[in-house]
Amino acid sequence: MPILVMKFGGTSVATLDRIRRAAKRVGREVANGYDVIVIVSAMSGETNKLVGYVEETSHLYDAREYDAVVSSGENVTAGLMALTLQEMDVPARSWQGWQVPLVTTSAHASARIEEIPTTNINAKFGEGMKVAVVAGFQGISPEGRITTLGRGGSDTTAVAFAAAFGAERCDIYTDVDGVYTTDPRICDKARKLDRIAFEEMLELASLGAKVLQTRSVELAMKYKVRLRVLSSFEEQTDEAGTLVCDEEDVMEANAVAGVAYSKDEAKVTLVSVADRPGVSAAIFGPLAEAGVNVDMIVQNISEEGRTDMTFSCPTNQVARAAQAMNDAKDRGEINFHDLISDTNVAKVSIVGIGMRSHAGVAARMFQALRDENINIKVITTSEIKVSVLIDRKYMELAVQALHDAFELDKAG
Repeated sequence: MPILVMKFGGTSVATLDRIRRAAKRVGREVANGYDVIVIVSAMSGETNKLVGYVEETSHLYDAREYDAVVSSGENVTAGLMALTLQEMDVPARSWQGWQVPLVTTSAHASARIEEIPTTNINAKFGEGMKVAVVAGFQGISPEGRITTLGRGGSDTTAVAFAAAFGAERCDIYTDVDGVYTTDPRICDKARKLDRIAFEEMLELASLGAKVLQTRSVELAMKYKVRLRVLSSFEEQTDEAGTLVCDEEDVMEANAVAGVAYSKDEAKVTLVSVADRPGVSAAIFGPLAEAGVNVDMIVQNISEEGRTDMTFSCPTNQVARAAQAMNDAKDRGEINFHDLISDTNVAKVSIVGIGMRSHAGVAARMFQALRDENINIKVITTSEIKVSVLIDRKYMELAVQALHDAFELDKAG
């Protein structure tokens, strides 16, 4: 039998009624001739509650016990989904990560998948099981301890299972009906995309689009897993949702596929840094060691042996970045006059594989922002992306202006 992977997020399994609705979708796919692997998240809000329990119990908690606690939410959902399917006369059973076994690294709370043996589940399919309901987000370390994959890890679990089992497709059911050209809450002209290339989805996910976890898209691109993002609250047709697929399978010809934004950005500037060979390594080495995720980097022209170095990072990492820089200064590794941080900024980006073959995309972006009197603080580009840092108060205006400038409300 062909295998289909179906993943249901927390909102899709938030209540018993929603679990029943999800189970009916699974039953329809079984009727269509598939053996189905269902990946489930914890019921909506459950993981946050469990994390709260851990933090209230111990501030300096043992990460191994943290994983044991927070992974339990998925176990409950998996069992309830299996019971619901059995009530529908669909042969199903639940699987926890260790029963598969989904083998991960030992990095508790942020483990990476090492191996998913197919033997156990395939053996049960051979015995007549039609649905394997697998608890997402969790695995087992080489030491035999429960691990978790980090927030949003159920998406990664689903894609990894689709790759391991050679599934025909991986359907991700969530509370949105697909991938949009931008956030519909900000721009009422946002349009649902029928298809989007892996690379575009990866950029959008990393730039702030919350539809899919970045690691899940990376895996899908690596193993050529066809992903479909669907709403669990709407009736489905064959054309429903958005298909995330190879570039060759994308029909739309727009230079830009979407506009992404992130308001949790900060701009940090080291003023008057002594400019010498190795200064960049002296700055960004300590930042990396401190766990600061640096994104955009700009260095001014050096004058009289001094330069300014500006970079962006998540807002909640500014204090860590400042500490790392001041410590490096105290050790004599770098020399700068001042450190200035600005947390009232936002990053706005345009993304599209069409940029490779369309000239003047960046110029069009800058023109649209200029027409709205929006000043650009920092710019970075890649082959399929242009990102700018602007004042946060202009973020929504910028998103709307760029959406209009590239006519994203129209299909290519």
